[in-house]
Amino acid sequence: MLKIVKPSKLMASTGSQDDSAYRYNASFRKQGHYQKHHLSASKGIQVVIVMALFLVSSSSAARSPFRPLLKDQNRTATTDDFDQNYYVTWGNQLVNFLDNRRSVELRMDQSSGSGFASKNRYLFGYFSTRIKLVPGDSSGIVTAFYLSTQQTSKHDEVDFEFLGNKPGKPHYLHTNVFVNGVGNRESRIRLWFDPTADFHTYSLLWNRHHILFMVSGVVVRVFKNSETSLGVPYPSKPMQVIASLWNGENWATDGGRSKINWKQSPFITTFQNFGIEGHKCEGHSESSPFCPSSPSSEWWEDSGSRGLSAEQMKQLKWVRRNYMAYDYCTDKTRFPKPPPECALNTI
Repeated sequence: MLKIVKPSKLMASTGSQDDSAYRYNASFRKQGHYQKHHLSASKGIQVVIVMALFLVSSSSAARSPFRPLLKDQNRTATTDDFDQNYYVTWGNQLVNFLDNRRSVELRMDQSSGSGFASKNRYLFGYFSTRIKLVPGDSSGIVTAFYLSTQQTSKHDEVDFEFLGNKPGKPHYLHTNVFVNGVGNRESRIRLWFDPTADFHTYSLLWNRHHILFMVSGVVVRVFKNSETSLGVPYPSKPMQVIASLWNGENWATDGGRSKINWKQSPFITTFQNFGIEGHKCEGHSESSPFCPSSPSSEWWEDSGSRGLSAEQMKQLKWVRRNYMAYDYCTDKTRFPKPPPECALNTI
């Protein structure tokens, strides 16, 4: 059984390790560059030292600068059983279960993609899964893990979208927030590890105060509830948890210039960890009855989840400084005057 760690105590993991929590390491430094010179024998020791520092620095640049913390032993264990919380929604013939249904492969070929969704809707909570993305040439392919009301109009949605790329090029994580059918709140970061080499944990904490987007425990984005203070709409409808693998070649890679290489199909993304901690609203259809707000006593609503901790602020600053590729708040072409919520959500 895999334990979910309370997000207020989560930090980051390295690209190759499991997603334990990590504490900020003040000694982290950016990758340096070593230029070989013909040195005398008396400088041999200096060369060894410089090379050692380079190797350490290069290794650090491929991971987050946060050290492990002990997991919170009081967190409730979640299920590895897919069928407890989820069901296959489309592309059934392309969904493959492994390890007694503890892992699920979503596949895509020229005939179809595939996906699954939660059996119930939730109004606030903590939603997390472990994903190993499509290896090799994944140009034009989108892996999604998101929350959505699934309404045909005026839907609410909170998105994680992983954009495929050519081998050797960075993988981008695209996020967005929709309220009443209106999105246009895009953000995009480069991942600091190879998401195709191993599983990593991707999490959304959604409560009445804010939405936290987390990668291996590192906060990569925050969207605060400013509906009362600024009049900016905030997601407040019960949503399903959804995962899918689909064809996004018209926009996902190089602005749609890099197309899917179908010779590489089938494309496979693998998911693990299917536990959900949220305020459940029975049923997943649009006609589900109104779901009352989750009580303030739930851990995702408590005082520790109402704002970013000092550690989480460090994480967010680190991501924005080193890996931010696009932020709608700084796009002056689209928004000559930044949207009002940007003053709260950028640091």
